[in-house]
Amino acid sequence: MSNPTDDTATTIPYRMVRKGVVMSPLAGEANEVEGVLNPAAGRTPDGTLHLLPRLVSEGNVSRVGLAEVTFDEQGVPNGVERRGVVLAPDEGWERGKNNAGVEDPRITWVPSLGKHVMSYVAYGPLGPKPALAVSENLTDWTRLGPIQFAYQTDLDTDLNLFPNKDVVHFPEPVPAPDGELSYAMLHRPMWDLGWFREGEGVHLPAGVTDERPGIWISYVPVKEVEADIRALVRPRQHTLVALSEYEWESLKIGGGPAPIRVPEGWLLIHHGVSGTIEDPWAQNQKVSYAAGAMILDPADPSKILARSDQPLMAPETEEEMSGTVPNVVFPTAIEEIDGELYVFYGMADAHIGVALLERTA
Repeated sequence: MSNPTDDTATTIPYRMVRKGVVMSPLAGEANEVEGVLNPAAGRTPDGTLHLLPRLVSEGNVSRVGLAEVTFDEQGVPNGVERRGVVLAPDEGWERGKNNAGVEDPRITWVPSLGKHVMSYVAYGPLGPKPALAVSENLTDWTRLGPIQFAYQTDLDTDLNLFPNKDVVHFPEPVPAPDGELSYAMLHRPMWDLGWFREGEGVHLPAGVTDERPGIWISYVPVKEVEADIRALVRPRQHTLVALSEYEWESLKIGGGPAPIRVPEGWLLIHHGVSGTIEDPWAQNQKVSYAAGAMILDPADPSKILARSDQPLMAPETEEEMSGTVPNVVFPTAIEEIDGELYVFYGMADAHIGVALLERTA
């Protein structure tokens, strides 16, 4: 397991420029009464761009919807046309006695597999657990099941014990620590088990001294996935990538959209959280979510080449500052549109916004 260094450069040659709100809850729509937020994105076989938003109904029950993106005269996303629900908490492990949900989808189109790979949070009997599904058309999804992290002796713990979120895949194979070409996923385990068993508290992996949730990477060899797509749910070689480093991300960090290849390496837009969390499962928090960026080494994506010391975007607009969870900018998808990159993001757990990702140098 590697540890992040504190001496990475802070020059990230990108900025995010707001372009407006693209989706808000539809009056009278039962699946959206508590918000639309944190979308995945992808293109159907005919090339049409779609969002796959998290739709939240009464009781905080989430589903994954499908919505075709519309554009203004300049080609900037400005709205959606709803196409229904494509994933709901229908499986037993996606539901508890008093909760249910399939939440916060991230989608990566993986050309070598000819499939969209969706990660999502299954809010089941033991809280939030990551799961995967795959599709060729964004409409019909095949569940691969919950992610089953391989036991790793040097960590002295079982990653399957812990809640985990912000799972997202790289769009192409990358080198694993052992040198084998692999499909890789970023994820964010949370070490405090006090929510599950009173008094149990924090259990850190060996070699980790900071209990704040950070970004990890895990791998599955290409040859195993080619033999059986279900191998994607059995990652190994778990490696720490990044922990909180700056004030704007002082509580925790997590991955955002799928990394994209840029000249410097892999560009990862991530979120950082600052403020105070008294109850980690309460919706109303005294926190602020902002968006930053890292550039990961293409030869070893567990290594950070550069990192933003200031957020690329922090809550400023009314939709970002007022909502189910106030003060939230939560990036979850990047799509290229007419040669430009656009970031779709959750706004205060209530709306969906879009921002242009511009190169500055």
